[in-house]
Amino acid sequence: LCVFQASLSIWGWGGLGVVLFLITFGPFAIFYLAFYILCFIGGGFVVLLLFGKINSEKHLERCEHSYLPSTQTAILKVLEEIKSESRPIKIDRRLTGSSIIDEPLQQVIQFALRDYIQYWYYTLSDDETFLLEIRQTVQNALVEFSTRSKEVDWQPYFTTRLVDDFATHLRVFRKAQERLNEREDPKQRNDHSLLDSFFEAEVEMERKICRDVVCMSRKDEEGYLRDLCEVLLYLLLPPGDFHNKNMRYFLREVLARGVLLPLINQLSDPDYINQFVIWMIRDSSCNYEAFLNILKLTDKVAELEAVKDKVLEELQYLRSLDTGGDDYMQPMGGQAILFFWLTVEGYRVTAQQQLEVLQSSQWDGKRQSSQTTKGLLRSAALGVYDQYLSEKASPRVEVDEAAVTRLAQKLNKEDPTPEIFDEIQKKVYDMMLRDERFYPSFKQHPLYVRMLAELDMLKEPSYRGSDDGDGGDKLTHDLSSGSVDESVQLHAFISDTGAGNDHGKTYALYTITVTSDGSEDIWKTYRRYSDFHDFHMRITEQFESLGPILKLPGKKTFNNMDREFLEKRKKDLNAYLQVLLNPEMVKACPMLIPYVYDFLENKAYSKGKGDFARKMDTFVNPLRSSMRNVSNAVKSLPDSLAEGVSKVSADMGRMSEKLGQDIKQSIFKVPPLIAKSDIDPEHCRVSAQLDDNVDDNIPLRVMLLLMDEVFDLKERNQWLRRNIKNLLQQLIKATSGDTINRKIVDHVDYMTSPEQVSDYVKRFRDSYWPNGILAETPPRRDKSLRMRTRVAAKTTLLGIMPDELKHIIGAETTRKGILRVFDMFQHQPLNRRLACVFLEGFLETLFPQYKFPELFVKLYSRSPRVLRYSQKLRSLHKR
Repeated sequence: LCVFQASLSIWGWGGLGVVLFLITFGPFAIFYLAFYILCFIGGGFVVLLLFGKINSEKHLERCEHSYLPSTQTAILKVLEEIKSESRPIKIDRRLTGSSIIDEPLQQVIQFALRDYIQYWYYTLSDDETFLLEIRQTVQNALVEFSTRSKEVDWQPYFTTRLVDDFATHLRVFRKAQERLNEREDPKQRNDHSLLDSFFEAEVEMERKICRDVVCMSRKDEEGYLRDLCEVLLYLLLPPGDFHNKNMRYFLREVLARGVLLPLINQLSDPDYINQFVIWMIRDSSCNYEAFLNILKLTDKVAELEAVKDKVLEELQYLRSLDTGGDDYMQPMGGQAILFFWLTVEGYRVTAQQQLEVLQSSQWDGKRQSSQTTKGLLRSAALGVYDQYLSEKASPRVEVDEAAVTRLAQKLNKEDPTPEIFDEIQKKVYDMMLRDERFYPSFKQHPLYVRMLAELDMLKEPSYRGSDDGDGGDKLTHDLSSGSVDESVQLHAFISDTGAGNDHGKTYALYTITVTSDGSEDIWKTYRRYSDFHDFHMRITEQFESLGPILKLPGKKTFNNMDREFLEKRKKDLNAYLQVLLNPEMVKACPMLIPYVYDFLENKAYSKGKGDFARKMDTFVNPLRSSMRNVSNAVKSLPDSLAEGVSKVSADMGRMSEKLGQDIKQSIFKVPPLIAKSDIDPEHCRVSAQLDDNVDDNIPLRVMLLLMDEVFDLKERNQWLRRNIKNLLQQLIKATSGDTINRKIVDHVDYMTSPEQVSDYVKRFRDSYWPNGILAETPPRRDKSLRMRTRVAAKTTLLGIMPDELKHIIGAETTRKGILRVFDMFQHQPLNRRLACVFLEGFLETLFPQYKFPELFVKLYSRSPRVLRYSQKLRSLHKR
């Protein structure tokens, strides 16, 4: 009880104390008390820490002075002199040994240091030593690179290695496409599956190399470039600079991520490649046939939408310029008639498209309601009727009421068709064509002349005589009477170019102005290119000596009406006329004068050759010239005749052997003999299949490589390939194949000459630093523009293929081959792979004494496909 009373008293007094404390100091007094206690304890620790730190420093200072000897005065003097000494700046500005290259290259180095190093380095230090060391190291690397470049023969790289790498890349892509098309499930035929098939085919060909990881993983690509750049720095830098890790790592990052990676990013961008293709073949304008074929064959909805949007934009712009309808048809009361005709045309096209879609969907087994389509067409047709033909229409098209009644009955009883308005539309057309208020009156209006001027249709041929004098009539009289004066010198030049139309086909028409010495006679005549071609065939057949002198500009395969092309053709034809009418030519060949007078006479030119003869001349004339050169070569070199016959016999023997093997294989199923050129294309590079007699002929080798892989000739038709090869070989040899080889070699030498290298450096400088200022990153082009660029690139590639090639290997084969090349460049990982291959070939050519092939095998060894393929080969060997 006592204990209980004692504990109760303690709790009672304690509680009373707490209550009094809270009443006195407030409810937050406990927190203040705890805070004061913590501050007291923390302050004590701080005081102890400061006291201990001060005492420790004093103790250490006493210990240092007591145990270490004092620094000598001489060392301090040397340190002061080193700090005060100003190091002279000596930089040798010579890099390549050519001043025309060194000057722009030094500017590039200066701009790069300014924009990529100095802007952040000066925030860290004002010492110029680091910048000087960087510049000197870069210059040392460039000097070493220049020295090695001068020792390399670049001709084999550009004519052999580069072409072989591209053709091999195309072969692997073709194999990947074939494997993808063999898959039954269409859902598996996507871009990801194509990439897998491509790199599977690559590892089967390369065996020890697969670039999938490097080309599809940004992290692995950066690691690959770092390793490669470190090897290059080892080869290019002095040992002292290379062993400086800070310097080496710094230069490695700049070279890998600042130079090579952005370059590969740009070169592998499909949109950039498409723009480059258009720029490369900009002289060949697109033709409507190729454009329509591309639109029909495309499987990209985005391409069609982009083209459609651009067409609508252009139509809107052209309609904004076309004020003739509003300014003329409205006062004449014919605006409703014109709009009715245009609306019906739009309905017709829409109806045809909708019915074709409905029919195709039914063929494919897809369910699509025909009632919905017909309902939409009926609504559209009724809308046209109500707007222009019903009694409520304002303004109303006034036509035969009986025809309107028949149309109303059809709309109520029958399903609408694209031709439902044909009867009334024909009546409206006849009205606009024959009614004096409309077209006949419009032809007398100034707007008609304005329209012809906008369409470049004012230059119409006139064969009824010339308004510029009676020169044409006088020339006709002289020719008919046979009294052509050979002493009268004619002068002719093409003064203008226009357009004509023949059965819906547009052609270029050239206006030739003709004058004569000692006379004021001036007249004009009009000729087409086919007239020039016919005339050229006539005189070269009659006078064979004129063939090497007169050079008619080549025939364009497609009817190209591009303004730039016509101006170039005009210039070339003028040069042809000047050579033809040269006084020395007239003196040397007086019998040519009647032909020239007949061609320049102001009358319709009567062609002596048919279209078929002119087309055959375009294709056969090079062969004829080649055979003539062959015969001249045999006559001038009789000593080599026996050697030539033996070589031809050997070639014929090889051809007979191959033909026999083909017959045996196709009929008796006998396997062919294994030779160098018969290696399985699945497991070899393109160069491994070339014949020995092709390697030394650069143009033949390049053409065979590209034609084999682009058009799949080697596996499609061996007989056709051999014939094409023999034809190309004869053509090249007959047209001085050695001269072509020499020109190619000279061109490579020109491309690598100091003048051209200097031009390359200047172009890089001016494009990267225009006016000495770092160029801004161009904004990414929108999707619509990129899709239109795709369509333009495909159209341009397809448009440059000559008809003669299509006749030889087939239009479908030609189209597939061209589109295969285009599709290959539309996958960025594959473009990165091609850029890596080109870089590897460049380094192997630049450093032939080092084992770069083995190095690349190690760098690409991280690919799991290489490991799987190696395991597969081991398992096959064990079996």
